[in-house]
Amino acid sequence: RSSGSQFPIIVSQDCDNDAVKKVVISFGDEVEYIKHISGEKANITVPYKHRSYTAYYRIARHFKLALSYVFRKKGYTSVIITEDDLDIADDFFEYFLATRYLLEKDSTLWCVSAWNDNGKHGSIDPTAHSLLYRSDFFPGLGWMMTNKLWDELSPIWPAGFWDDWMRDPLRRKGRQCIRPEISRTGMTKDGK
Repeated sequence: RSSGSQFPIIVSQDCDNDAVKKVVISFGDEVEYIKHISGEKANITVPYKHRSYTAYYRIARHFKLALSYVFRKKGYTSVIITEDDLDIADDFFEYFLATRYLLEKDSTLWCVSAWNDNGKHGSIDPTAHSLLYRSDFFPGLGWMMTNKLWDELSPIWPAGFWDDWMRDPLRRKGRQCIRPEISRTGMTKDGK
């Protein structure tokens, strides 16, 4: 990352894993650490037919808490969201720096993603580092949104399955996400 002030890192932890906390804290002032009451202790209401999907409800709750913290408490105007099982490219932050203005200028966009779902070797042009596409599909896996979008979504944020909810055409309202020809993120071996 080129600048800690331009790209502050906030690590939001929802689980009670002390080993995770120790790793995050070991970075000292390089990261801001926030800890929520774990989803296991938060008494989350999960519909009976979804009991086997409890993790999806915990994840949706965690996203809402983390995004509310970034936008409401910290006052940021945009956020780049990653998860602990993503590897990022060397130009990950520069990619978002170069595309950030698009979200402000173009009301037909609702996110910028670093992930190309079709970005497998043999399916992309490996020399097209600056090629971008508009997509009707919400790719996730390293993505940026604005506080304006959070203002719209936070009051109606779902209790579970947040990523499928983001892909719903009723939510998207015809807006699109920018995605690259060459992915700037990939799943770690632990995330696959």
